[in-house]
Amino acid sequence: MKKLITIILVLAVLATMLTVFVGCSDEEEFKVGIICLHDESSTYDANFINAAKDAAKELGLKDSQVIIKTGIDESNECYETAKELAEMGCKMIFADSFGHESYMIQAAKEYTDVQFCHATGTKAHTEKLANYHNAFASIYEGRYLAGVAAGLKLVEMNANKDVKNYKMGYVGAFTYAEVISGYTSFYLGAKSVCPEVTMDVQFTGSWYDVTAEREAALNLINNKGCALISQHADSMGAPSACEEKGVPNISYNGSTVKACPNTFIVASRINWVPYFKLIMKAAQDGTEIPTDYTGTIADGSVVLTDVNTQAAAAGTAAKLEEVKAALVAGTLKVFDTSKFTVTIIPPSGAEGDFGTNTSATVDENGKLLTYTADVDDMGDYIGETQVVSDGAFQESKFRSAPYFDIKIDGITCLNAAF
Repeated sequence: MKKLITIILVLAVLATMLTVFVGCSDEEEFKVGIICLHDESSTYDANFINAAKDAAKELGLKDSQVIIKTGIDESNECYETAKELAEMGCKMIFADSFGHESYMIQAAKEYTDVQFCHATGTKAHTEKLANYHNAFASIYEGRYLAGVAAGLKLVEMNANKDVKNYKMGYVGAFTYAEVISGYTSFYLGAKSVCPEVTMDVQFTGSWYDVTAEREAALNLINNKGCALISQHADSMGAPSACEEKGVPNISYNGSTVKACPNTFIVASRINWVPYFKLIMKAAQDGTEIPTDYTGTIADGSVVLTDVNTQAAAAGTAAKLEEVKAALVAGTLKVFDTSKFTVTIIPPSGAEGDFGTNTSATVDENGKLLTYTADVDDMGDYIGETQVVSDGAFQESKFRSAPYFDIKIDGITCLNAAF
């Protein structure tokens, strides 16, 4: 009898073990890690965090399978966090800020069985690591559309004024190609509907600094006479200053309409859900991830918020749909070289109108004919890739991260912050 009871107990234990084993699928064991510079209080980081959660939900992943680390500085802290996530069993680790890149590469070389993906970085195509990848999107298309909304507002604001003001202000983080590409495309969008527009840019030297961004916006409004403000910075500093002063604002990475109902017009942002779905699924299935991924407005990676009709010019939404259709069709190029001019300062000058490179030619009217950009980021700041063809500067074609770093006529940079 005792022997029979023992056998029954052993069978029961084996059955329990089998149930546990069968119930612990590969899907449940699979984990991904997300490294963010700030937390949800940053519009930039919130955009990534929300996209990661949405993508995971669409793929059927549990909350426990997505480990999000916030407030990770652009320092060795990123490397240590990436190591921690790898040791926790994450098969894909993503970081969202430009300054994270060198630390992600360091971790990728150490954990070769983990896929490392990085937004806004530049070195994946030169590092040639099988498990390190860069991603961005053609956000310049979204910023161009936002610029159209800004230009329409300027036209409306000046319609019945004797003394007209078509000057915009722009709060930028750093004097990087990413920011230059963004504010230039925004300006060109405004110029397409408001030819008289000019723009001042003030840099803060930080991606997220509420005080500095607020002060920059107030300087542009109070001292520079800017009638409309936009930004490539991540806090509510500039939008809140605009609401306080009653100055129209084009935000970035999400709507600020709840906090700024009287001044918010529209915002562009990168929709990271398509990319997160791609890399999560690829890491789970063991399939290849693109070395450089560039999402587009056509595939839903570049989007606009709803237009705030309380602040926007009449007819803005319809005009944006019209321009978006032209961008998707390819009949409109944001950096069409016939739409802007540049003034070359000789290479011996202290600062020229070309960012990293003097190998450029223009015609007698200031139209750009050729330009060799620093696409291969080797730390030498020397352009090596011809990026002007078919009448346009080919942004994000040769790598995902922007490399448009030209200072065009009509835009004045009040300072620099590298």
